[in-house]
Amino acid sequence: MTAGSATLAPHARVTYITPVDYAKGLYAKRHAHIFSTWAEISHCRRSERSPPPPESKPSSRLVSNSVPTRAPTPTTPHAKLAREAADASARKRKAADGADVAAPAPEDAAMGDAPPPVPALLVDAGGGEGSGSGPNPSRLSPDPVSVELSMGGDYYHACCGGPDPDPKPEGPQVPYVGNKEPLSALAAEFQAGSPILQEKIKLLGEQYDALRRTRGDGNCFYRSFMFSYLEHILETQDRAEVERIQKNIEQCNKTLQGLGYIEFTYEDFFAIFIEQLQNVLQGHDSSMGPEELLEKSREQTVSDYVVMFFRFVTSGEIQRRAEFFEPFISGLTNSTVAQFCKASVEPMGEESDHVHIIALSDALGVPIRVMYLDRSSCDPANLSVNHHDFVPAANSSEGDDAMTSTPADEKPYITLLYRPGHYDILYPK
Repeated sequence: MTAGSATLAPHARVTYITPVDYAKGLYAKRHAHIFSTWAEISHCRRSERSPPPPESKPSSRLVSNSVPTRAPTPTTPHAKLAREAADASARKRKAADGADVAAPAPEDAAMGDAPPPVPALLVDAGGGEGSGSGPNPSRLSPDPVSVELSMGGDYYHACCGGPDPDPKPEGPQVPYVGNKEPLSALAAEFQAGSPILQEKIKLLGEQYDALRRTRGDGNCFYRSFMFSYLEHILETQDRAEVERIQKNIEQCNKTLQGLGYIEFTYEDFFAIFIEQLQNVLQGHDSSMGPEELLEKSREQTVSDYVVMFFRFVTSGEIQRRAEFFEPFISGLTNSTVAQFCKASVEPMGEESDHVHIIALSDALGVPIRVMYLDRSSCDPANLSVNHHDFVPAANSSEGDDAMTSTPADEKPYITLLYRPGHYDILYPK
């Protein structure tokens, strides 16, 4: 076996779970045995990368109130003299500083052997850099750590690449959904930028007078769509549209079940969106106005759950029409349609492109217009702002009779502004 390579033990059984299940927080409670399986597989991988020393070593992955141990230190005369010299030097420094000098430690407790017992839960760091060079030092947690939580974290980091669990603060962040701003704010942002983009912003100003920013966290397309659509229903009070989209949502639910998804893994996401959809209709106790809608869209639980609703709907539509979307996906990645959905559609923070927009627009039957503020069509003599209308009736394929869509000639009432890697909301004049 080459250095750094790893294979699963023959008896290991891998159970794949989409990373979004971790975000929902259900599998850590209901499927602790699956996380345990993953922890065992991870342990096998670490064992194969770094063979254990000849001496037996107790497992330090999840040991409660145990004594952490290290590999035995060589007991050659040179090593023994080095340890004694180090101990003597340390005592001498403490004496020079006026500190109390402890008595010399007995031979079997010299530096490099096991430290005194610590009443804390020991969690193996596992799999970090340099894991192939020998036993990894363990990390002690002074607070009790849930076994389910630690296993769930191991599974999530191994599956999703291990983002920094404690990122450094980056200053004030844009809210999930920002306030409505005049389009002149966008012009001021590009004042020192490309002259071509400045001219394009002027062209945008002929049709649009305001924008609303969303946080650039990889979910900006879904948040922009969420707020723009709910705001449209709030302003128009179009109950027929609400009834229509609810039928499509029910069909999306059946699609996911037909693909083998377990309903409890996504039912809360669907319920939260339907609740917001009903609350923007006036005439009942839970009705909300524009300020309440903005406040709800900024709440992490509501906003993230609605984003996950859209991600599941998008994933289900792509897989339902795999033959239609496969040429698009093959141009983006070498993965299969199912792999693409697991890796690039369902996880939070994954950015969206034409494939995602087509799928969501078709599944919900909602037309979307995207204005592109980029360097395309940059001929100074014929400058223009490109746009594309995603119309469900034009994108639908055979066998979609169960899905109700808007007329093909209807002008999109959701307009998004695309700048490379980011979506915001545009408001027409």
